Amino acid sequence: MLTILCISSYEKGFDFMREAKAQGCRVILLTSKSLENADWPRESLDEIFYIPDKNKDWNMQDVIYGVSYLARTEQIDRIVALDDFDVERAASLREHLRLAGMGDTTARHFRDKLAMRMVAKENGIPVPEFCHILNHKKINEFADTVPYPYMIKPRLLAGSYGLKKVNNKQEMWDRINHLADEQSFFLMERFVPGYIYHVDTIISEREIVFGLASKYGTPPFEVAHQGRVFTSQTLDSKSDEAKEILDLNKKVLKALGLLRGVSHSEFIRAEDGKIYFLETSARVGGANLSSLVEAATGINLWREWAKIEILNGEKEYKLPKVKNDFAAILTSLSKQEWPNLEAYNDPEVVWRLKKEYHAGLIVKSSDKEKINHLLDEYQKRFYNDFFTTAQMAERPSD
Repeated sequence: MLTILCISSYEKGFDFMREAKAQGCRVILLTSKSLENADWPRESLDEIFYIPDKNKDWNMQDVIYGVSYLARTEQIDRIVALDDFDVERAASLREHLRLAGMGDTTARHFRDKLAMRMVAKENGIPVPEFCHILNHKKINEFADTVPYPYMIKPRLLAGSYGLKKVNNKQEMWDRINHLADEQSFFLMERFVPGYIYHVDTIISEREIVFGLASKYGTPPFEVAHQGRVFTSQTLDSKSDEAKEILDLNKKVLKALGLLRGVSHSEFIRAEDGKIYFLETSARVGGANLSSLVEAATGINLWREWAKIEILNGEKEYKLPKVKNDFAAILTSLSKQEWPNLEAYNDPEVVWRLKKEYHAGLIVKSSDKEKINHLLDEYQKRFYNDFFTTAQMAERPSD
């Protein structure tokens, strides 16, 4: 019997744990003490261990001591990070226990936005001009040659946390000085307006066995920082638009060296038509995008990831049959604690979000035009029925 240690500092990955248990594994969860009362799939967990956390921060020395102590009596076969913030933790533990899987160097490619851009650029993959916020002379040279605006981004935070758009040199230096000793943990890149895409991928032995390209409505940065209804819509896999994005995604994952697992990558098509790589990760995408993927294709990314981790390249992975429907997701902060979505009752509605002060749903159909119509109509109604805003914190724990 394989023993899988799942690491998650956020409440997610339930289907991964359920699938691992269904496959006959012993499943252990390591999570934050603050999530002790979370709705974990306890029926699929053999043990749960809690790490004292302050604002989601873990003391890695304590984690290594704790897991090493556990390993005295548990034969740990796999360590899996279920959230982006846990990728480096899992890699460090694998290195320390000398277990198979992604080590520190490769993990850095999928967590550190500076590292992934540097590797992409070295492999001829288009990226917006960027600069490490480190040497002030080089920063000024960048500012004198690259047109504004810029995005100043944390290298290791996920999603839109910590992002700041600056429009001139004064704003740039104000932001950099505000970062003080944290400066070297940030990068700066040219802001490229355009349409943002994401690709959700399954990889087995360096081969992409599944990839679905989708297109955001409003860019996630605007949703997080300016307040908008969040939308994303799957693309026609046969379209030139999807093929271009999927091809670039393949080049990115090959360059960064992902052996097996899942990935969520983002790209932007600039106003001149050129496609740039923005960022990637070795995890299932957040914002309920895995539910969008499952609605359109029937593929549950969490469950397939669990199967691949268990196989570990020792047996061939076989992807289930893939459906080819179209789907779209809408989510928004809500004025109501538990918004009533009953009026959104078209037969194409296949999923509703159940979360306090949030409204969300997914629609799917074999008819792309029907999805386009519903997405447009529902988005307008969401603004009237539910939409509200809240200021985003600098960090997830702020």
